[in-house]
Amino acid sequence: MTPPAAWAHLPFFRDAWPGIRSRLRDQDFLPGPDRVFAALEATPPERTRVVILGQDPYPTPGHANGLAFSVTPQTPLPRSLRNIFSELEADIGATPPTGDLSGWARQGVLLLNSALSVEAGQAGAHASWGWDRLAREAVAEAQRHGPLAFLLWGNQARKTLANLPRPQDLVITTAHPSPLSARRGFFGSRPFSRINDWLARQDMTPIDWTAA
Repeated sequence: MTPPAAWAHLPFFRDAWPGIRSRLRDQDFLPGPDRVFAALEATPPERTRVVILGQDPYPTPGHANGLAFSVTPQTPLPRSLRNIFSELEADIGATPPTGDLSGWARQGVLLLNSALSVEAGQAGAHASWGWDRLAREAVAEAQRHGPLAFLLWGNQARKTLANLPRPQDLVITTAHPSPLSARRGFFGSRPFSRINDWLARQDMTPIDWTAA
């Protein structure tokens, strides 16, 4: 569980990470030691162009792969991700071949959760551990390298990153894609094409949202 070199200078890793790491050593957790920092490893700050913030990893063993909303390739789509793909299909007419969103991360989409670990079968079990500080510091670091597009789904994402977006950033806020709230403003929001239109106006390469 070594912090990725590109992010290791963040104050979180000096101040908060030792305590969280000690707590993790006392229990089994998901997505496991080798994937805790998968989102940061896949998308360094200088390559980050889009931020999608989730809550915590899927609590079902074998599902979470360390990227927000993403699952291992063989896993059936969870309900929230199924709704994300439904909106993606409606927006651009295609989706990735599996629920593994690594193809997005490699293009500069930071798929970060506000908590990077969870107890199996206990959603939100580590939400109060102080992980959210890392999310805020990581986003602030990425902002040093240029404007960002924020895709904030639900109240938790907006609360965690409150006051961080700047006038030069694109901020798209909608209801969460969960089955309980997706029809309250998530469906029909067309966030993927809106982000690509904005990236093009910034002279940045649009995201291939169908990439595996």
